[in-house]
Amino acid sequence: MAMEVQNDDVDNSSPQECTDSPKTTIEESGSQVELSPPVDRTENNPCHEKVARWSIDNNWGLSLEELFDISQIFLKDKDGKAFHPTYEEKLRLVALLKQASQGPYDPEAYPEVGFFDVLGNDRRKEWASLGKMTKDDAKAEFIKLLNTCCRLFSPYITSHKIEKEEQEKKRREEEERLRLEREEREEMARKQQEEEIRQQQEEAKRRKEEEERSQMELQKQQIMAALNAQTSVQFQQYAAQHCPGDPEQQKLLIQQLQEQHYQQYIQQACQLQLAQQQQATLDMQQAESAALTPGNTEPDSTPDIEHVNDHQSTNPSPQEETALPTNPTPPGILAPSMWTRPQIKEFKQKMHDDPDSIITVGRGEVVTVRVPTNEDGSYMFWEFATDHYDIGFGLHFEWTDIPITSNTVGATSDPGDEDAGKGEAEGETVKVAPTPLVEEVVPVYRRDSHEEVYAGSHQYPGQGTYLLKFDNSYSLWRSKVVYYRVYYTR
Repeated sequence: MAMEVQNDDVDNSSPQECTDSPKTTIEESGSQVELSPPVDRTENNPCHEKVARWSIDNNWGLSLEELFDISQIFLKDKDGKAFHPTYEEKLRLVALLKQASQGPYDPEAYPEVGFFDVLGNDRRKEWASLGKMTKDDAKAEFIKLLNTCCRLFSPYITSHKIEKEEQEKKRREEEERLRLEREEREEMARKQQEEEIRQQQEEAKRRKEEEERSQMELQKQQIMAALNAQTSVQFQQYAAQHCPGDPEQQKLLIQQLQEQHYQQYIQQACQLQLAQQQQATLDMQQAESAALTPGNTEPDSTPDIEHVNDHQSTNPSPQEETALPTNPTPPGILAPSMWTRPQIKEFKQKMHDDPDSIITVGRGEVVTVRVPTNEDGSYMFWEFATDHYDIGFGLHFEWTDIPITSNTVGATSDPGDEDAGKGEAEGETVKVAPTPLVEEVVPVYRRDSHEEVYAGSHQYPGQGTYLLKFDNSYSLWRSKVVYYRVYYTR
């Protein structure tokens, strides 16, 4: 009974006639997909023989494992429904599946089937006919045979490929979106961090500037308090003279004078610091050059005149020892206070009433105004202005009770002493009468006195004479008209 059923199955599943099928195309989702032609299934090329060689990758662009998995699913889903393989094709497909999954047939590993089990024996024979075919070759043969037997296999694979590409595209788009979002978050976090760091730096800088400003303001107040303590009396007297009966104007003028005095003090301090640094650098360079010069121990054989004078003055002859007095050491001279004010027109009009307050300094000349100290005063004030052009101004103090006595070599006498100098041999030592000591209070600098009134004050260092020098030596063509006033206060 079983044999009859099997024979009926064999008769019903006899090999079908194979025909050539031309290259076909189908439309999927509005696009044409080209299908690979199935292999010729004529009687001269039976399905159990090795199919023609062709490239799987070139047809579908999928890997062998992916194609094999899809092929198994296709065979399981479509067999007996949309796909009706012949008996020999089905035997071949089952044998290739066995070979791909378990390897070559091993009779000892599998029990014998019954003599009447025709299907089992046919499957064993077909599996054994594959010999030592590798698993990969078996998978490839299975895919090729399935493509040959069924026209729907190629569109099925193509649809899977399109679906896979769509999934891969969506996956890449999702990865790209996630990457962009991650980069955007990182960029926002970085910018936020940079902004926080910038704000912290700005806050630290602002606090530092506030501290420095507070410290500078405190130092300025301390310096101005010390300077104002020295000049308060002078500025009050000066303001009282220029703004009599107007306390508000006097207060404003005193504040302006104090601020100008402070700025002048700071400028002088910076100049002094710069000069000290330059001197220190020069001393260091001289020391380095002296250290690099070997054997430089002998003194200069030709000393200058000042060195000779010092040597002679420190070693006088016995006859001159009683004639040379000892020079007393002068006390220190305080720094002056100087300021400017813009009321130059009013000042000139006021000076026009006193012709002695107007002098003309010729071109290339230096005019010195001598102002002796007054017993009733303790401060000397000066003011000056010019017409149209600037002029050099400096202040010196000549001590009355501190003379200078020294011997000179080859000294040239003053023009007023030409008769007294006649007959003396050149190069002889000449005894010069004691001359007063002159110290510099304000160095000679060009002042823009044609734009504003220059004023100042100085505390008496002692008994002597102030020398106000108006220097026009740099001008070769123009004379300068100077309006000036000098007075003292207690």
